[in-house]
Parts: sequence; structure tokens; C-alpha cells
Amino acid sequence: MIGLVAAVSILGQTPELPALPPIRRDPQITYVDRNGQVLGVRGGRYAPPVNVDRLPAYVPAAFVSIEDQHFWEHSGFDPLRMAKALAVDALKGRAAQGASTITQQTAKLLFLSSEKSVERKATELVYAIQLEQSYSKKQILGLYLSRAYFGEGAYGLEAAAQRYFNKPAARLTIREAAMLASLMKSPTNYDPVTQPEANAQRARLVLDAMVQTGAITSAQRAQALAATPKVWKSAAQAPAQYFLDWIDDQTLKIVGRPKQDLVVETTLDLTLEDAAADSIRATTARYKAQGVEQAAVVSVDGFGRVWTMVGGTDFATAPYNRAVEAHRQAGSAWKPFVYLTALEQGRTPETPVVDEPVTIAGWSPKNYEEGFLGPITMQKALAESVNTVAARVADEVGRQNVAATARRLGIVSTINTDPAMALGTSLVTPLEMAQAYAVLANGGYRVQAYGVERIRAGGQVLYQHRNPPLQLVAANPAFSELTGMMRTVLTEGTGVRAAVPGYDLAGKTGTTSDYKDAWFCGFTGGFATVVWMGRDDNSSMRKVTGGLAPAEAWKTYMVKALKRVPRLQIPVGPPPPPPPPPIDPNALPPPAVPAPAATPVGAR
Repeated sequence: MIGLVAAVSILGQTPELPALPPIRRDPQITYVDRNGQVLGVRGGRYAPPVNVDRLPAYVPAAFVSIEDQHFWEHSGFDPLRMAKALAVDALKGRAAQGASTITQQTAKLLFLSSEKSVERKATELVYAIQLEQSYSKKQILGLYLSRAYFGEGAYGLEAAAQRYFNKPAARLTIREAAMLASLMKSPTNYDPVTQPEANAQRARLVLDAMVQTGAITSAQRAQALAATPKVWKSAAQAPAQYFLDWIDDQTLKIVGRPKQDLVVETTLDLTLEDAAADSIRATTARYKAQGVEQAAVVSVDGFGRVWTMVGGTDFATAPYNRAVEAHRQAGSAWKPFVYLTALEQGRTPETPVVDEPVTIAGWSPKNYEEGFLGPITMQKALAESVNTVAARVADEVGRQNVAATARRLGIVSTINTDPAMALGTSLVTPLEMAQAYAVLANGGYRVQAYGVERIRAGGQVLYQHRNPPLQLVAANPAFSELTGMMRTVLTEGTGVRAAVPGYDLAGKTGTTSDYKDAWFCGFTGGFATVVWMGRDDNSSMRKVTGGLAPAEAWKTYMVKALKRVPRLQIPVGPPPPPPPPPIDPNALPPPAVPAPAATPVGAR
């Protein structure tokens, strides 16, 4: 200590001994899905300090063995390593030689920048000594493991264990602990995702050091080297990050800036979220050669609960949430609004129409297939997505009335009323379309899509979602006739690729001009799902229709979804009231700070 102070004094950099800054942690919001699985944590970057006693002994030992073998003996710094480093630094005229103990690294993580200077190094030493005087070794090690950066956006051991191995830190294996300890030298250069060979080489050194310090035996080292841990290329909950971005703003509007740790119980089903993400990734890969670049999936039940929200194929590289923010033309997925308006004015599915050339205010729509079908029924026109008939029907029933129908069912974006509106030229989001199709799924009752079910602090409920009274927005006879027409889209029309045998399904394909957008919007009793595919720059795909890639992705996802949602026929009357989700105050640890007075239940 005397030698170090003398060396620093010679350089004229002796720092004053400041008071130890307090260690604070901002409140966090933990989001869980409808089954209690953690979706993510927002708010404070860091978790509470790691409790070393709750980890397998080899986990902290991996870090001590490779970073600071004398950690348990020294008083904050290693005199021999420090003296050597100072000598090298003095010769080079700058701080170049690393010799920081875990305590010094903790001081830097808590209070200092990464600037390389003698002044900063001296201050680091002062803080390290004060840390040793104020905290136990286990507490210092816990702080270090909580604050260290492990790469890939993971701060702290717990976040790193979840990010790379999709498990809590308490379940890490010896090999996994060594792999994480390897990241302390350089999270970028030893990233097990992008640099697996470099990480493996560094992990071998960590294991050697663990044997040298007696943390593990040679036999355990050999067993660890023989293991091949699964490293997740992306965070296991990555698809849910689109949903969390959407829901986080809503949470802050409900409770304001949190002053305590909160748990937000959401409507999302993580299993279905993953299934939807897998489906669109696989489908976009199959159709990449035809120009498919991006996709979005939204599922909304008959009460407005969002079960699935995937806003793109990869959140890490494309965090823009297309499910909520991308306004795209709906194409023929808009036509149910046209035909519902016609049915409410007295037409029936069997009303005769004619597929023939038509011109409205100088505009002449074209069909996807060349030629014309001639006299057909309105039901056939919807199943085959005949543009000429939809345009004429919309003109006859009144495009303003069609716009009003769409608005009643949940479309909130601006709706144009030019002649082409019947073919879906208005710009809408996938969430809007899912919200509107949920009305068709629940028997004709307006819903408002939402994702926050309950907010609590420990066992104290601060907010509980309350569904507004059900509002009938579609007359029952017209509604049942429309859903009957939409069933034929999957049985004999443009949506046959989406059919799932044994289930009551209905829906509509959508393809815009020049193949810029492709949709499949479908539903069963009480559950609607919308799939959109396209390109972010709004350029054309190559003959990708709604009945092709989106219908395939919809079916792949719905095969799994239909097994998790209540099996219901498409209703013709009002749905039953939703059951309240159970309160489970023990699902997660209580907040680390006392809860303030509760916000009234139902407050927004």
C-alpha cells in the first residue's frame, strides 16, 4: 500500500479519499406471460446483487480463478501485480498494464468510467479499499457478478445465464460457468454466439485455472470439456420483445414512473409467441427468392386479449414493430367489410352478381386471374376474391357505409372512400386487422386489443384490467351469413392452404397491387390471427399472394395455437364473460423496496 501511494504521489496524482458513493438500483418492471413465464425486465438495467451463497460453488469460483486468484486474501488490491503494472505504466507514460482485482473492477463498474489514466486508476484503488472496508467479500463478489457486462445486451450473471443458456444462474454447469467467465476478458472477442472457437479456448484456460485453485478436480475438468452446452443464438424470449416494446409504454401510462419493483401480468402466451416467430422465419426463408423480406403476426381473442405479437423476423436486427407501426394496404382482406355492409342492407350470400368488366368514376378494376366468371353468387365472389364484384358492390351499398362498417369493427386508421377502397387501398396495421377480425370471431362484439392484465407489487394489486360492456357492432343475421361466406375461402377459395382439418375456421386472403403486401386474416371461435408479409421499402415481391406464403405461415402457427386456445365454433351470439386471471403473489420474488400506497384498481 505504502509503495503504491508513493508511486502515485511521485506522479503527482494522489487522489483525495472521497466518501463511498451509495449503491443504488432503479426500480424494475418484470413482465410475465399469461402462464407466469418471464418475458423480460425493463427499467433498471441491473438486478439486485447476486447472492453468492445461492449459486453452485463452482460458478463464482470460475470468475475468481481466472480474474483474481487472491481475491479471498487481499484487501482490495494485489500489491505485486499492482507494482508491476505501475512500473510498466510509468515507462510507457500511460495506463497500459492491467492488474485490477475483482474489487477494483467492481469499483470501476459501480462508480467510474473506462478511461485509461493514472488518475482514474488511483481513484479506483481508493474505492476498492473502501469497498473492502464496507462490504464482505461475498457481497463484493455478488456486486461484481451483478454489474459485469457479458455481451449481447446482458448485464449481470443472471441476465447472461438466461441470454446464452436460457436458464437461471443457479442451474449453470461447470462448463457454462467457465464460458461466462471467459467473457470478462472481452465480451466481443469471446462471444460464444459469434466467436465460439475463441470462447472455447478461453473456457479451457478458465477450467485449468479452476483446477489450479482447487475449485474443481481434474476429473471434473475433463467432464466439463466433454460437454457441449447449447448456446442460444438469440435470446429465448427475443420474439416477445416486440410485444414488450408495445406494452411498456402502456404500463408507464397506467402507473407512471415506477418507484418500486413491479410485476406486470400480460395477455401474451410465450409458447404461441415462439411458435409464431418460428413460423414466419421458416416461411420467409422459403420465399426469400420471391422477395419476401419481413412478416408480422398478431393474435387477438374475442375479448381483445393479445396472445401473440411478432413484429418482424428478428428483433435483434430489425426491432421496428411491423405489427403495430407498419401501415400497409390491406388488399382483399378488406373485402369482408364490403360484404358485411351489403348483408346488413338486405343482400344474402346467394344474391346473384356478375363478374364482368366494370368502370367506376373512370377506374376499371382488374381481377387476379384473367377473364371473367360471369354470373355467380356473392359468396362465390368472396371465396374467389373477385375484384370487379367487390368494387361494384361497394359502389352500390355506398363506400362511406363500408368505411363506417370497418370503423365499427375496429379500424382506427384513416379510411379513403375512392372507388378502389373496396380492394383495400386504405393503410392499416396488422394489429388493427386482428382487432377487427376478432369481432368476427366473437359473434359481432367490438373489442379493444390490450396486453396488460394486471400490475402488482408483490401480492398487492395496483391495477386490474376491466373489459368495457360488450357492444354489438354487427347484426347477428348478417354476421352469421358473412362468417359462412368466409368459411368457403378456406374450403374452396383462395385460402385453402390455411385450412386445418377438424376445426371451424374462416378467413380472407389479401394481396395488393404489384405484390407489395400479402395477408392472411383468419379466425376460429373466439380467436383471430393476422399474418402480413412484405418488404420494408414497400417494393414488390414476385407473385407472392395472401393465399401462398401468409396462408402457409398462418396454418403452421395455428396448428399449434388451436391446441392451446379453447376449442369453439364460430359463434352467432355474444361470448361469455372472460374469467379473471388468477392472482399468484408467489410467482416472483417481492420487490426489493417497500410498496407505496396502491393506485385504485382499474385506474388508467
